[in-house]
Order: sequence, then C-alpha cells, then structure tokens
Amino acid sequence: MNNQQAYNEWSSSYNDVVNLTRDTELKAKQEILKNISFTNVLELGCGTGKNTEWLSHIAKKITAVDFSDNMLGLAKSRDYKNEVNFIAADINEPWLFVQDAVDLITCSLVLEHIEHLEPIFQKAGAALLPGGFLYIGELHPYKQYVGSKARFQKDNQTIVLDCFIHSTANYITLALKYHFSLLIIKEWQDEKIVNDTPRILTLLFKKNSF
Repeated sequence: MNNQQAYNEWSSSYNDVVNLTRDTELKAKQEILKNISFTNVLELGCGTGKNTEWLSHIAKKITAVDFSDNMLGLAKSRDYKNEVNFIAADINEPWLFVQDAVDLITCSLVLEHIEHLEPIFQKAGAALLPGGFLYIGELHPYKQYVGSKARFQKDNQTIVLDCFIHSTANYITLALKYHFSLLIIKEWQDEKIVNDTPRILTLLFKKNSF
C-alpha cells in the first residue's frame, strides 16, 4: 500500500500505542518554539492533531494540512483554543491551501516521506512572511542509516512506510538556497537511554527579510 493508504490504516491505533519518535518530537517542538509568538501558522502533516492542539495555544490561526482523510477525521474531533482550518491535500502538489502569508510553518515527521525536498523549501519560502519561521522535526538521519522507518502493526502484520533519507546538510543547504537563516539545530535522545543514537533532529530557520 502507498503512504496515504498506510496512514489511513494507522489512524485507528495511532493515538493509542507508545511511539517514542512522535512523543519526543512533540516535546522538542514545544521546547524550540515556546518563547516565540505566532499569529498565522501552516502545519504540514497534522496527522491526528496532537501537535495542532498544542499549536492552537501559541497561534491565533492554524491551517492544518494532511493527505489522510482518516487522520484528519480524528484531528477534527479535538478541542482547540484558537481557529483551526483543516485541509486535505498532498504537500507535493501546489499549495493552493495558502491564502495568506504565514509567520510559522511546521513539518513534524513529514519530510522523511518526501523524496524531493527542494520544492518544499521553495514553496515554504513563498508562503512565509519575511522574518517568518520554518520548523522541522524529523527522525534523525542516524536512525535512518541503521534502518529505522515509520511502521505500525495491523492485524499481526508490520506495515513499513516508504521513507527517504535526508542528511542534515541537505536540509541546511536547501534552506540557505531559498533565503533562510539557520537559528537552531539540536539533536534529541530518548530520555531514559544514555549515549544512544539521537532519535530526533530539529532545525529552526528564519526567512531573511531581504
């Protein structure tokens, strides 16, 4: 099955099973963004709305995009502090869901499923206000190099999603090409495992004003 079908299948258990990658990334995002205020946020790959719920406390308006109808259905059932507009769309396609420039774009565990990153950075640059932020939180490339991928159990079967490895340098090189500055780069390990391979890589970029 393709990734869209896989996420539709995964939605039924996504919120209920232990997922260190998902939960560590959310903690990382909260730490990275906690001291910055936002008005209009574009969330790429909102899934079941776990991150959306937190974002609604730091932004007045969120456009939350996902290509899985089943994931979106769960996300819509949550309570949000501020306005959230859910959009079913594939971010590989033109971003017709961007009506107004935003001051934050977030990608959480999404870009590992995107083979060609350059169009994403190009569209993100076009969608952001000057001085706006691009947050990326992904499974660390070191984890990917040893074979870690997004996967879940369904009817006693392990479903492994299609994933692509992007190096840290790849993210930074493309960001610089599309007029972003790197503000923060940080690696996150599992809290209870010392000296383990980092699980999550986070990067915070700022769109240049010139």
